[in-house]
Amino acid sequence: MARLILFNKPYGVLSQFTDRGTQTARRTLSDYIDVPRVYPAGRLDRDSEGLLLLTDDGKLQARIADPKHKMAKTYLAQVEGEPDEASLVRLRKGVRLKDGMTRPAEVERVAAPDLWPRDPPIRVRKTVPDSWLRLTIREGRNRQVRRMTAAIGYPTLRLVRWRIGEWTVDGIPLGEWRDADG
Repeated sequence: MARLILFNKPYGVLSQFTDRGTQTARRTLSDYIDVPRVYPAGRLDRDSEGLLLLTDDGKLQARIADPKHKMAKTYLAQVEGEPDEASLVRLRKGVRLKDGMTRPAEVERVAAPDLWPRDPPIRVRKTVPDSWLRLTIREGRNRQVRRMTAAIGYPTLRLVRWRIGEWTVDGIPLGEWRDADG
């Protein structure tokens, strides 16, 4: 039977078990998860937080990670500024990025969620408000949500992946994991 792990990835952690990139040691999945033969099903950028799925089943890994399966991924994005309805409509229709048009996103403004504190905290500018969006996308381009919000003029300050398909990070403390069936 396939094993599926739900991990609440902190900011600054690489979505891999080893760090071959720099001379300065960076935190990796091996700092949090000591389970043999599981691998990330997709990626979550180092500067993003939230749900990362890991599995020992290659077919499940492909179904989760491969964009052709169009698995819904929901993010909470803290953006600089307060997007108006016209900007949200652009996201709902798809926006043009350097690598082409995105698929339409589901997006809505939401109240600031009750999340764990981020370490380090985001930079706050006293003269510029911020707000939160809930976005659901069905593709997985590199840094896609960040590029989408920037394309409509509202850069992302904090990005938390909340849900992938039926799985959610709700109830999993930061830096902790649990089995999907538990």
